[in-house]
Amino acid sequence: MKYFIVSGEASGDLHASNLVKWIKYYDSFAEIKGWGGDLMMNEGVSILKHIKDLSFFGISEVIANIGTILKNFKKCKNDILEFNPDVVILVDYPGFNLKIVKFAKKNGFKVFYYISPTIWAWKQSRVFTIKKYVDKVFVILPFEKEFYSKFGIDAIFEGHPLLDSISNQESNFLTKENFIKKNNLSDKPIIALLPGSRKSEIKNKLPLMIYIAEQFKQYQFIICGINAVNIEHYNKYLINSNIKILFGQTYNILNNSFAAIVTSGTATLETALFNVPQVVCYKTSFVTYFIAKLFVKVKFISLVNIILNKNSITELIQNKLSKENLVSEFKKITVDEKNRAEILNDYLKLKNIIGLKGASQRIAKIMVNNISD
Repeated sequence: MKYFIVSGEASGDLHASNLVKWIKYYDSFAEIKGWGGDLMMNEGVSILKHIKDLSFFGISEVIANIGTILKNFKKCKNDILEFNPDVVILVDYPGFNLKIVKFAKKNGFKVFYYISPTIWAWKQSRVFTIKKYVDKVFVILPFEKEFYSKFGIDAIFEGHPLLDSISNQESNFLTKENFIKKNNLSDKPIIALLPGSRKSEIKNKLPLMIYIAEQFKQYQFIICGINAVNIEHYNKYLINSNIKILFGQTYNILNNSFAAIVTSGTATLETALFNVPQVVCYKTSFVTYFIAKLFVKVKFISLVNIILNKNSITELIQNKLSKENLVSEFKKITVDEKNRAEILNDYLKLKNIIGLKGASQRIAKIMVNNISD
């Protein structure tokens, strides 16, 4: 069968790549094309548009690139029509995919939505678009299934795919000694810096993270570089800095880290699954933040706090993300043993909530079995 997958961000590329691996297991004749990144490409997907050309975040950035975005919509639609797949699988990326879903369904294609939009957080009216145009919805958070059921949608929850992503790479994890040797590091405790997967996020967060590194010389700070962002963009902020940046080693960095400073998003959950105490950072344009404040219906911004429904890890949002506050919160996750222990205890509860490994395999099997229905 023929599968067309649309993923527009690094996290979507990760989860889609694991899904593809299992689709091929259950459908040995699978032909797969789509939009995504290197990880999907490594699994044999013919990539027609790379995620490095799709990263626009916030109202102002979208407006500035509206011409490119409109061209992308047209190209994606043409790619789908030309390939004529048995199913279109949309992975997260709601601003784009919720428009593609209408086109795909109206043109007679079966549509699966994997990692559905966070409509429980804001823009709940989008649930009606999903109900009308999506054949099957696959969610990755347990409370999402209950949310969809209120609207008569039988969403499928099989666990969180991050557990699979981490499990798949365990054989490549290095001991601290080997990790230090491979990357020519010192024996100081490692602090992971995750400034985000978009250029705008890196611009807003990385300078503050570098400031923290300059204040705490007893640690070594390592930036988790994203392959979809070229090194020149990072280097603009690293002038006169000896902070290392390592690409493609995020899990090895987290596996050997003492603490982390993390941009909100999937990375907060990844950091928690590696049992690394963290401070969460979020900052965007005033317009984007103002609009979000009007419509967002959740108390927290990090996945860790949202899933636990408590303020487990500190979130420094917008104006609260200052040098002074970041220094203060950084001390709490590195020096305050009681605070560290409480965070680690919450991480244990978190792991019990998000389900068992094997979600990607179980979802792939359901998809393959349901395409011909």
